[in-house]
Amino acid sequence: MRAVVLGAESVTFTADYPAPIPAVGEVAVRVLCAGVCETDLQLVRGYMGFRGILGHEFVGVAESGPFRGRRVVGEINASCGTCELCRQGLANHCPSRSVLGILNRDGAFADVVCLPQTNLHPVPDEISTRSAVFTEPLAAAFQIPAQVPLRSGQKVVVLGDGRLGNLCAQVLAREGCSVTVVGKHARKLALLSQLGLATVPLESLSRERRADLVVDCTGSPTGLATALEIVRPRGTIVLKTTVAGPQTLSLAPVVIDEVTIVGSRCGPFPRALVALRERQIDVESLIDGVYPLEEATTALDRAHTEPVLKFLLAVDPSSPPP
Repeated sequence: MRAVVLGAESVTFTADYPAPIPAVGEVAVRVLCAGVCETDLQLVRGYMGFRGILGHEFVGVAESGPFRGRRVVGEINASCGTCELCRQGLANHCPSRSVLGILNRDGAFADVVCLPQTNLHPVPDEISTRSAVFTEPLAAAFQIPAQVPLRSGQKVVVLGDGRLGNLCAQVLAREGCSVTVVGKHARKLALLSQLGLATVPLESLSRERRADLVVDCTGSPTGLATALEIVRPRGTIVLKTTVAGPQTLSLAPVVIDEVTIVGSRCGPFPRALVALRERQIDVESLIDGVYPLEEATTALDRAHTEPVLKFLLAVDPSSPPP
């Protein structure tokens, strides 16, 4: 099958990668469309030491099981289901889990991907394929209100005007927060402004410590340091992105100002699908281009070097994303 594979030194497209065989309880999914994510770019830079097929944001058609023949999206953590954490409802933290396109499991930049049946969610007919690709990152954005108590009018600063920052800002604004997005790119900030969100260029950001909540979506080693400069004493910082390589930062301000730091990762797929079906969140405006799978390396290179938002990969040439 065709696949985009991260090796020890480079990312390559191949037309003869071995097709996966579903394990017991798993379903093979014919991939229709996939999205290029910041995590994919970090993996290419060495994050997690991953080797294999990239990609964890996707829409496909289930080839077996109760959703056979239907479009599905898939949660990325494949857990054992029997360990203590799984029994406690914390399957995303299962110590023996594999993670789609990230840890010990080939991803969705391929003709076929395999996931446990329990990971799959059917896509409502009202959601286009290209919008459904955003289910996973939108679910990650909805994880913030699932973890952090929010209140109407709460002062929130989202650091990062990219794909995830945009989605987090939209979700938090819907929760009634007073949201300001800080970024480096005029075009991305203009898009956020068109959605009714307040924006500030990074160079104009006041270092006054007034933010009740700061969400770091920068994907940069400097994100947390900036967050600590603007969060109020006893405020909260949510870390939404991972960064390849070591980071050095004095944590004294965390202790002195009693700042709460929350790591936030995967989120609720059902909530994201409802938001997409009801068009509560705008995702279509984030799409900067659609590439065939054969040109995935070009899409990855451009996403790494240019200030783009979201590139999609049209994996099934007979079914381009509407």
